[in-house]
Amino acid sequence: MRRTLVLNRFLHSSTSLTRSSSSSSTSIPSLPSSRCNAVSAALAEEKAETVVFPRVGPGFSYGLNWALARKGVIVKDKAFQNLNYSELQKRGATIAESLSGFPFYVRGSVVGGSSEISKADFSKLLKQVTSHISSISDVFVHDGAIGSSPKCDAKVRVISDSPAAVLSLSNVLWKTPIRAVSHDSCPLTVYVASSIGAGVGDTIGLGSQGTRGFIAADIERSSLILCGKAFSDTNGIKEALAALSGKVISARGGLPLSARLLVSGDSVILLFASEETIQRCTDSLVSADAGVILSSQGVAPFFQSGKSSGSNLFKLPAAVILGSSDSSGIIPSVSKLSPGQAAYHFLAGYQDGKFTPAYSNSPSSSDLLELSKALLSKLQENQISSFLINVNEGQKSVNGKDLVKLVESTLFKNIPPFEVKGGDLQGKYKSFLSGKFQEIPEKFSF
Repeated sequence: MRRTLVLNRFLHSSTSLTRSSSSSSTSIPSLPSSRCNAVSAALAEEKAETVVFPRVGPGFSYGLNWALARKGVIVKDKAFQNLNYSELQKRGATIAESLSGFPFYVRGSVVGGSSEISKADFSKLLKQVTSHISSISDVFVHDGAIGSSPKCDAKVRVISDSPAAVLSLSNVLWKTPIRAVSHDSCPLTVYVASSIGAGVGDTIGLGSQGTRGFIAADIERSSLILCGKAFSDTNGIKEALAALSGKVISARGGLPLSARLLVSGDSVILLFASEETIQRCTDSLVSADAGVILSSQGVAPFFQSGKSSGSNLFKLPAAVILGSSDSSGIIPSVSKLSPGQAAYHFLAGYQDGKFTPAYSNSPSSSDLLELSKALLSKLQENQISSFLINVNEGQKSVNGKDLVKLVESTLFKNIPPFEVKGGDLQGKYKSFLSGKFQEIPEKFSF
C-alpha cells in the first residue's frame, strides 16, 4: 500500500473540501509558527482541506512539502528542489532578459530608499501570491545564501512558479550545503509569482504601474515577493535582499556594509565610495555590487558575480578606504584616519556638500549609528588602517586607474594624518550628524 501524508491546506474560500484516499490517513494538527517561519495569521485562520501527498518520488518530498506548507504554499502536483542548470532547462527555463525600474516597496526599513507598504497590504499580497503558487502544477524551490561566509551569512529559500526565475536567482545567491536552509533558525523567503494576474498590483495601489511587475519586501517577516517580470531585475532584487538580510547577518556577528573589495597582491582593501566613483574602477574590483560582510573570519561579498571564483571568503582587510568628494580642495587628496575618525566619516559619507550616511541610499534594517560603532570596534580589534581619499580634488575627478593607484598607495606609503585646509567643514559635519542622530559617541571624531 502506498504510504501517504495528509497535510492541512489553507483555503481562500469558506468551503472545506475533503479528498479521500484508499490509503489510511491521519490528520495533522495545525502547523506550528515562529517569528521567522510563520504562515500569516490570515492564512492560518482559513479553513482546511485534506490533501494527500506521496511520501517520496520524483518531484515529491515529505519534508519539502511540509516546509512549503509552513510558508503557505501547498504543492498541487510536484515540487522540484535545487535543480541544476540543465535540469532547469529541461523544465522550460530560459535566460531572461535583464530588466530594471520595477516599483519597489519595503516595510520596516529604517533608512528609506523605497516606498512603504503597510502590514495589512503585505499580508493581503502574500495571501494572493501563496494561493497563486499553490495553484501551479510544478513548484520550483532553490536554496542559497547571502554572503559566502558560512558563520555570518543569511540563508535564503526561493519558492517559484517559474524555472526561469529560479535560474536567474541561482546566479545571484551563493550555494549552501544541503538542508542548511531547513535547519536555519531564520531563513529569508523569496516568493516568485511570475504568472500571477496583472491586477495583483491593485493590492498595494499600483494600478497600471504594476502591470510589468513589482518588488515588495517585509523586513519583519523576512519575506520578499517578486511579481510579474520583477525576477529579471537583478539589481532591484539584490537591493531588497540586502535590506532583508542586515539584521540576520548582524545577529551572527557580521557587519553588513555597503562597500566593495579590491585585492592588491596579498592585501585586501575595503572601499567605500559613491556609485559614480565606483563606476570608474569596476574592472579592478572583486565585484561591482555594493555589499560585503565583515566578520572575525574575514570579509565576503553579499552576492555572486561574474568574477566569482573558488575562494570567496577573503582575509581581513589590510586597509579601509573612505572615498569622499570635495571640489573645494579643503579635504586633502589622501590622509590617514584614526579608528574614531573613520567611524565618524563613515557615518557622515560626505560627498561635495551632501551627506550619504554609511555610503548607502538603499533601504536597510540596520541602525546606522550602531553599525558605525561596530565598525569602530572591528577596526580597533583587528588593527585595520583607515584612510580618507578625495576623489574630486580641485574640480577634477580622479579616473579609474589613478584612483586604484591612490588606493593601493595607502598600503606602502607614509600617509599624513587627516587635516583640512581651512573652511568650516567640521561645522557642517557636526550640524548634519547632530540633527540626524541623537548622540554621537565620544570616541568618534572629525
